[in-house]
Amino acid sequence: MTTYVTVAQVGSIPSGEGRTFTVGERLVAVFNHGGKYFAIDDLCPHMGASLGAGEVDNQGIVTCPWHAWRFRVCDGTWADNPALKVDSFDVRVVGDDIQVSVSSPTEG
Repeated sequence: MTTYVTVAQVGSIPSGEGRTFTVGERLVAVFNHGGKYFAIDDLCPHMGASLGAGEVDNQGIVTCPWHAWRFRVCDGTWADNPALKVDSFDVRVVGDDIQVSVSSPTEG
């Protein structure tokens, strides 16, 4: 059975933005893209910048604030080289709670 942890309330993450939360032993970036919530590993694999601090474009791609690496918030795929991914995590909304899975990352 998958375990979820509440990280935020619906409406607390503006559309087109992300926030970083501790989920289990991981830092996870949770994004609001068009009213849907997505979660990926917060740390950019290039130099470790917080992806949760990046901006999300209309296509659901977050840009790392340090060196402009770009990742799809829906599945963590690097937009410029699909061979590279960061982990993604299941997200659900229960009532007003945004919850992220604390189990293993979602397999691509």
